Amino acid sequence: MMSNIVPIPAATVTLVRDTDAGLEVLMVQRSLKSGFVPGAHVFPGGALDDEDYLPAIHALCAGITDDQASRALGIAHGGLAYWAAGIRESFEEAGLLVAYDARGRIVALDEPDVANRFRQHRHALNAGARSLLDILHEQKLTLAADQLVYFSHWITPVSGVRRYDTRFFVAAAPPKQAPLHDNHETISHVWVRPAAALDRHRKKDFKIRFPTMRTLEDLAAYASVDALMKAMRAKRNIPAILPRISKDGRRLLPGDAGYEQAVGVGATGKWR
Repeated sequence: MMSNIVPIPAATVTLVRDTDAGLEVLMVQRSLKSGFVPGAHVFPGGALDDEDYLPAIHALCAGITDDQASRALGIAHGGLAYWAAGIRESFEEAGLLVAYDARGRIVALDEPDVANRFRQHRHALNAGARSLLDILHEQKLTLAADQLVYFSHWITPVSGVRRYDTRFFVAAAPPKQAPLHDNHETISHVWVRPAAALDRHRKKDFKIRFPTMRTLEDLAAYASVDALMKAMRAKRNIPAILPRISKDGRRLLPGDAGYEQAVGVGATGKWR
């Protein structure tokens, strides 16, 4: 039976870096006790919060306006909330803050006292004791929204008990920051080459969801962050991808044979 559940807006950020072995992507592992894909490796991300829509937050987003963001997403307004949410979720889940300091540089957290201060900010944010806006004002930071590039759009199938409408972004990981999982929603993190992650998944050693797998397949085609970012920035008119399942259990995407005849069913949870 078809679901009437409206998908919740969500944002996911794929953080990448260059290494001698090639391009690597940061992935965090969901808690084994999580109600959503326990044990799976995902990209940092989650549902949009009310704060993400605030004009005060948008005023602290560098290099892109809400009108520009909304046009890129193909929506009337509120698009910049997805950029804000992606940066917030990256900080909450992975400890990486894609933001500029007062001098316009990506914030550095490589000094022990600074790193400790921001760990406390992150803990307060995750506990609901402080807002991201408070932290930005106190530390004189702006969100480096212009560093996030929108490249993909996935929607949970219509039969999902929990449905998400997720925008995917990619960004270079802040060079003077170290990721740290939150030990609540996420229990570990790993830098991994996309091809290696896919190989481990095929060997059933690395649990990932379908949209994550397809994103890793796309990332595996690029040898460097610059090449990847250039290709992603060139994308236009990004379509929404709504998977369906055929009667014989195959997962189908728009354009696949039998997609129009398949029922929009699939696993529960947000695609990331």
